[in-house]
Amino acid sequence: MAKKIKVKQLKSGIKRPQNQKRTLEALGLRRIGQVVEHEATSNIVGMINKVKHLVSTEEA
Repeated sequence: MAKKIKVKQLKSGIKRPQNQKRTLEALGLRRIGQVVEHEATSNIVGMINKVKHLVSTEEA
C-alpha cells in the first residue's frame, strides 16, 4: 500500500505563473488553509515540488 501525503496550501496562487496555478488546481487546492490527502506517487511528489513554496506537506 502506498504512503499518503497531506498537502496544505499556505500561500495564495494569485500573481503566480499559470503553470503553478494549474498545479495547485490539479492537487485539489482552492484556498489557503485547505488540506488534501494524496498517495505519494512520483507524479504527486513532482507536482508538490513545483509549488513547494506555496504548500506544506506531512506524512499521513
